[in-house]
Amino acid sequence: MAARVLALLREVARLEAPLEELRALQAALQSVPLSSLREQAAELRLGPLFSLLNANHREQTTLCVSILERFLQAMEPVYVARNLRDELHRGLSHPDDAVVILTLAQVGRIVENSEAVTEILNSPELLKDIIYCIGGEKLSIAKALIVEISSVSPESLKYCTDSGLVTQLIRELTGDDVLVRATCIEMVTSLAHTHHGRQYLAQEGVIDQISNIIVGADLDPFSSFYLPGFVKFFGNLAIVDSPQQICERYPIFVEKVFEMAEGQDPTMIGVAVDTLGILGSNVEGKQVLQKTGSRFEHLLKRIGHQAKNASTELKIRCLDAISSLLHLPHDQQTEDLLRMTECWFSSLTRDPLEHFRGISTQPFSELHCAALKVFTAIANQPWAQKLMLNSPGFVEYVMDRSVERDKASKDAKYELVKALANSKTIAEIFGNQYYLRLRAYLSEGPYFVKSVSTTAVEGAE
Repeated sequence: MAARVLALLREVARLEAPLEELRALQAALQSVPLSSLREQAAELRLGPLFSLLNANHREQTTLCVSILERFLQAMEPVYVARNLRDELHRGLSHPDDAVVILTLAQVGRIVENSEAVTEILNSPELLKDIIYCIGGEKLSIAKALIVEISSVSPESLKYCTDSGLVTQLIRELTGDDVLVRATCIEMVTSLAHTHHGRQYLAQEGVIDQISNIIVGADLDPFSSFYLPGFVKFFGNLAIVDSPQQICERYPIFVEKVFEMAEGQDPTMIGVAVDTLGILGSNVEGKQVLQKTGSRFEHLLKRIGHQAKNASTELKIRCLDAISSLLHLPHDQQTEDLLRMTECWFSSLTRDPLEHFRGISTQPFSELHCAALKVFTAIANQPWAQKLMLNSPGFVEYVMDRSVERDKASKDAKYELVKALANSKTIAEIFGNQYYLRLRAYLSEGPYFVKSVSTTAVEGAE
């Protein structure tokens, strides 16, 4: 059937008004799997189909759009961007909406592909046409392309701002519609991941506006709709910029995170815990939290409690945050920082090692892995290694492969063993016997199964 499709495509290219052939081609395409078309993608010559779109014939245009949509699905975005650039350019200004929509759909595929999007950026005129074409649509349609394009380079951001779309986005962000506001903050957060995006948001006063909205959130009965997104925005901003500078300039951010974590709303607690994990994922962020003193230590105790007693989803989020907060790369392990992480670990609960070991024995793979991740986070720190060694049965638990039943759990246990075995202090603290067992586990890999040989003994029953 794929051969018939190619034959009809060649026939269409040969004729000036191939209406019957287009109908036959459309029908034939319905019964050809996409995988078969992908195999023939190199032989597809779509130029004549695009040319037929220029004729002022409604049915012909409709048929061509339908056929092209199917063919283009079979082509990689990079190929479309490189080989059909002129066709895309013409399609954006086509008088028929169906052609424009088809073209924008392909642009969407290209923008979502990191390799393909650079092809668009190498064609400023095409980029400009795309942005102005999107500008004619509703913001709800435009948002899926516009922020991604803005994030690629300062030049693409300028095109987007010149079109008025980014200004409209920011206006919606600070507007009265709380649901639209919640949607817009996600897009603005994506823009803030780039240096030029952050510069633009700062210059336009957007970051200050977001901070002011958080300040006034206590007086807004609908703040729960957008507050999580606004707090996440600052968490992401802090980690890609400077945690200390962001927290010092916008103290309401840290205060609001603490308030949410100390509250009773599970949704807000989850967002706060996630944000603390992001903020404390690097040393500068850890030091910012350490400066809050006993309040943060009290909060750690609450997070440790939630990790054992909350819903499964919140337990996992708490464990992930704890892992992030306690992780300390070897080259950053100063005496002060090691004392800090040891103190934080102790603040989580009365007997934290057994506390998390108990969580890891629960019959939920995701929960089990999240608990193992906590042990992995501290595995390269000398105080934790001493704690593990002195905890009855803990090192045996680490070596025991039978505890892990599924691939994810085996992988998580292997990461713990690897972190221990590769530590520079492990041989001295654990001793040679345990150290050699760790190295053997590491060399055997995560899925090793010890073979059991049986020997028949004459006269045995």
